[in-house]
Amino acid sequence: MIPTSTAPVTFDASADGLMAFAHHLANTVRPLARRHFRTPLAVSTKADTSPVTEADRGIEARLRAEIRLAYPDHGILGEEEGGDFSRDLTWVIDPIDGTQSFITGMPLFGTLIALVRDGRPLLGLIDMPALAERWHGNGTGAWFGGKPIRTSRRSLREARLFATSPDLFQGTDADAFASLSAAVGMRRFGGDCYAYGLLASGHCDLVVEAGLKVYDVMALAPVVEGAGGVMTDWAGRPLTPDFDGRVVAAANGELHAAALRHLAGFA
Repeated sequence: MIPTSTAPVTFDASADGLMAFAHHLANTVRPLARRHFRTPLAVSTKADTSPVTEADRGIEARLRAEIRLAYPDHGILGEEEGGDFSRDLTWVIDPIDGTQSFITGMPLFGTLIALVRDGRPLLGLIDMPALAERWHGNGTGAWFGGKPIRTSRRSLREARLFATSPDLFQGTDADAFASLSAAVGMRRFGGDCYAYGLLASGHCDLVVEAGLKVYDVMALAPVVEGAGGVMTDWAGRPLTPDFDGRVVAAANGELHAAALRHLAGFA
């Protein structure tokens, strides 16, 4: 069952305790996202030209306060206030993944929460506030709404491919994505983090993106991999804090290898 209480509670350092705390974080900030969603918002542009709102900043501030209260020795890295991996354990948070969806009234935005040790995530959670849906995983198992999930066994020819936007791909990356797109059964755009949850639940099979940041991916990998999928960079390497922004998430190993072959031809 997914914990739903937001009453004060003590969390320990066990795997179950840390996961319960991740749910507590998501439960705490989901009402904040819903309160701001589809309301007039002042939108600013950050140095990287991406948009940011008071909701992004307010949610991250609340997440940071909760983490510092429960685990003062843990590090925090977030999209809006930065951070690093100098602590043994670091919470990596993205308060609103899909801010463009959020500000345009599209409900496919999420809050991403991960706990990372030695550059690899121990757990990840994808919460969709507007839809009241949630995935969580620990690399060996994954759950949607508290129920176990598994990825698909579809082949490349049958695969359903997602990317947030074609604008992510420039130059040879665009050529690589076009080559892969021509080989699959279906291509769709949009979804941000939601597409990775759909992959973990077996509804789609590939998500390929470029230009991502560490806070965009750390919560996704334990869900995808826990459900039986594979998530790496375009060279097949595990995702670490210094990855190059390019990601391949696949429902199974055979599909992942086939996707990498298409992308490698344009490396």
